Amino acid sequence: MDKMMDKMTDKIVEKVENFVDHHGQLEEDLNELRSEWQVLKRRKIDVNSRIQVEVEVHSGQVVKEEVKGWLEDVQKIEQDIQDVEERVGTVPYYKRASLDKLVCEKIEVVKRIQERGIFEGGLGIKRAPACGMVIPTENLEGEISTKDEIWEHLMGNKVGMIGVCGIGGVGKTTIMKHVNNDLLTGSIFQKVIWVTVSYPLNVFELQKKTALAMGKTLREDEEEMRRAAALMEIMGRVRFVLILDDVWENFSLIDVGIPKPTLQNGCKVVITSRSTDVCNFLGCEIVKVQPLSPRESLNLFLNRVGHDVLQVAGLEEMLKLIVEECAGLPLAIVVVAGCMRGEKDIIEWRNALNELRQCVKSVKVKEDMIFRRLKFSYDRLGSLEIQKCFLCCSLFRADYEFSKKELIESWIDEGLIDESGRRQEAYDRGHAFLNRLEKNCLLEKMVDSRGYLFGYVFKIHDIVRDMAIKSIGPGFGYKVKAGMNLKKVPNECEWVKDLKKVSLMANGISKIPAGLSPQCPSLSTLILSDNNLSEISSSFFEDMVGLNVLDLSSTSIEALPDSISNLVNLYALRLRKCKKLKYLPSLATLRALKKLDLYGAGIEVVPIGMEMLVSLEYLDLNCENLKKIPTEILPSFSSLQYLAIYPRRAITKRINIEEVARLSNLESLECGMEVQDFNYLVNKSKDFDSLTAYEFRLTTDTLEHLSIACSKNMKNMRCSLNKTVLLENATELRCCYIRNCEGIECIVELDSSSSSLCFPILDKLEWLILQDLPNVSVLVRVEGVATPPHIFSNLKSLIIRFCSAMRKLVTLELLQVLQNLECIQVRGCIQMEEIIASSDSDASSSNKFTFTFPKLRTLILVQLDQLKSICSGKGVMICDSIEEIQIIKCPELKRIPLQLPLLDNGQPSPPPCLEKMGIDDESKEWWESVVELDHSNAKNILQPFLKFTPIDEWDLCIVEEMRMRFRRIHPSPSALPCYLINSNYDLFSSKGNFSRRNSKAKENGTGFTHCQ
Repeated sequence: MDKMMDKMTDKIVEKVENFVDHHGQLEEDLNELRSEWQVLKRRKIDVNSRIQVEVEVHSGQVVKEEVKGWLEDVQKIEQDIQDVEERVGTVPYYKRASLDKLVCEKIEVVKRIQERGIFEGGLGIKRAPACGMVIPTENLEGEISTKDEIWEHLMGNKVGMIGVCGIGGVGKTTIMKHVNNDLLTGSIFQKVIWVTVSYPLNVFELQKKTALAMGKTLREDEEEMRRAAALMEIMGRVRFVLILDDVWENFSLIDVGIPKPTLQNGCKVVITSRSTDVCNFLGCEIVKVQPLSPRESLNLFLNRVGHDVLQVAGLEEMLKLIVEECAGLPLAIVVVAGCMRGEKDIIEWRNALNELRQCVKSVKVKEDMIFRRLKFSYDRLGSLEIQKCFLCCSLFRADYEFSKKELIESWIDEGLIDESGRRQEAYDRGHAFLNRLEKNCLLEKMVDSRGYLFGYVFKIHDIVRDMAIKSIGPGFGYKVKAGMNLKKVPNECEWVKDLKKVSLMANGISKIPAGLSPQCPSLSTLILSDNNLSEISSSFFEDMVGLNVLDLSSTSIEALPDSISNLVNLYALRLRKCKKLKYLPSLATLRALKKLDLYGAGIEVVPIGMEMLVSLEYLDLNCENLKKIPTEILPSFSSLQYLAIYPRRAITKRINIEEVARLSNLESLECGMEVQDFNYLVNKSKDFDSLTAYEFRLTTDTLEHLSIACSKNMKNMRCSLNKTVLLENATELRCCYIRNCEGIECIVELDSSSSSLCFPILDKLEWLILQDLPNVSVLVRVEGVATPPHIFSNLKSLIIRFCSAMRKLVTLELLQVLQNLECIQVRGCIQMEEIIASSDSDASSSNKFTFTFPKLRTLILVQLDQLKSICSGKGVMICDSIEEIQIIKCPELKRIPLQLPLLDNGQPSPPPCLEKMGIDDESKEWWESVVELDHSNAKNILQPFLKFTPIDEWDLCIVEEMRMRFRRIHPSPSALPCYLINSNYDLFSSKGNFSRRNSKAKENGTGFTHCQ
């Protein structure tokens, strides 16, 4: 009993002492809490300052969730401390002890929050990249301060509208291209939109382009106000930067449907313009772009002309004088440097300086300053033919992108290239002209964000185009009103007698009224394409007897007037994409007609009298609704060099292949046919010595295996599986083998018109084998569209052998859909540098990035002399399914980026399925001393799987592997072809049954495989 009483007494005493302590310590503990809070408060200020510097200024990061949580805890404890302070003045005396206990608890909380607020690893993490278009551009010389000023406005919250101003050619667009691309690497914005506006401003087109950049479409039959409301809703969902390039006129953002940037929505609008008045009207903060300094100008000039010119004695001072004449304008510097590239004769340089000075002396107004310097490049083309070809480019609207074929064809139509011989010779000459114009920087070859050519697409800078129009002068008889928002054709008084070429393309002309009959007997070219033109009066062509070229492409015309029949001197009639066109008058009188282009027209029957077009050299009847081609009409065209007839629907047989075989001058054939017709044409290939280009499409849905091995006469066959080669409804295609076709440049070609066609053809493809294709540079060529998510989605084996133009196998973007790949074999591709083509940002980044092959079993790389990396930068390959890796004679390969699985103790282990690591016996030193793996102990771990194989035994070792792998895909013995790899590197010789659907493949002696 006493002991129990003692314990109770002790507890009471302890509580009393604690109470007394807390009661007496309250003031002291309150002071400590206040002191600790001041420390935490200062740390909070520091963290917020660091956020502004580390995260908000460097837009590639966002604040870590850990930091956000810490700031929330600071805010909460601040409120708790305020509550404590309020209670101090009102707490009863007997409750002071309990309050002091609460104060002590808060002190501990504040200290713990202080400890968590150090953030040694930084306050931000890399932001998800903004959506937008990476724009190809050159390195920026100078203008760094201007770019930084624009960037500061974009990242800050004081300015919403930014106007980038300066004279033409000073570099406004180039600067903004760099800003655009920088924004895409990670920023505070969700969407980066680039729209080229140009003159005159068209609200309808601006709405259309902006919506498309947002991945949306607007209804074209709605009025502008409704379209503006729809666009406003679309853009209001995201935080965006809108870059409007080359704005010439005042306009209202609201009328277009663009939300006005505010502090609340965080959006920004940047315009580039030559006019400060336009920028002021829109309420922009103006950033002035100044010409380059003399040093920057000289650096840019030398980068373009080549630094080796400095080795020419006495030339350095003359270079500085020439650069000085360019007045610090980057466009002028680039163009003049392009003219002089490769020139080492000091007399030529002296003459160039004199010519440039003469051009500059004739400048009378400031606006002409850039034109005169650009005309120097035009004058130095050195050929009247090339000058005329360049001036012809001005007939197209501003910012128009030409394909190589379109541009050369337009020159042929205009008679600027002699076509008296073979069409291929005319194309070669046109190609040489293009190269010269590109060298002189008068045409720009477009390059996409991955560095691949946009299928040879060219563009003329708007200032260069203006210079061309000024160079034409009144004596040339040109009237160029392309893309001017015209609603009506010019009045009759504007159609003067000495007109020779008129371009009214890309306007809003809907009708040519009755009674309009221009008296233009010398008019040779009339371009009315890309108008909503639905009606042309019969009188319009009555007095155009000299007309040679008539272009009505992409109009809404339903019927051509009968007066077309009077154009007896017409050489080229272009009616491409006239989808509503149903009626053409008799063409029997157009005996001079050399080109009839009806691609995409709505006609159902061939025009009356077409058989009388005995001079026809180019015929495109690729018409969706064309039902048939009458018998004996094709042989009438004995001069025909180009023929295109693609059936869009495999309903009826539209082409008589025997008649095609009689066209002895045919050089280019693009057509669809049934399998038996294809085989007939192959047998006749020895009669087609003139043919240099082929595009065939087979109209079969039963083809599973396709082998193409071009004969000697058909080596230049052009192919792309989705759009132009052999396949219309071949949705069962599982194996495709193409070899020895010199004309192929890519296997799949994707653009806005064709990307959707590839899905049914490539959905089931499992094997793709390419051999001896010397001009294939990429598997997939992408032009202005994203790589579709299902392309090659079932591909299991990719075998590439002796494709000497390939530098990179697949892009990271394409890799995302190649998730079923089991086998990759690359051999003898002498320019192959990289297997996985990483982006520039990934390649230069110090951070690791991963790419995954979830099903890859075999990776074989053989005789790749230039292979530098499987993936550049810090890329890491995750491939737990890998069974075999063979690397034979790849001397430049320095790193194998295979990520090894980690054990529980953190140590790496071999891939779980790995059976063999093959190296040729001549590369032992390379393996031991040169090549690196990501873990220091990786070579020791892989040592048990390593096998050094003599190079002469390597082919024999791989044959059985290939056969076994094919059996995994085709377990039925009846479906298994006999594959033989021999020492001559002929990958496959097919024997016996080659398909499950009675599709046999056999050699016909020409080297071209039949498909039945």
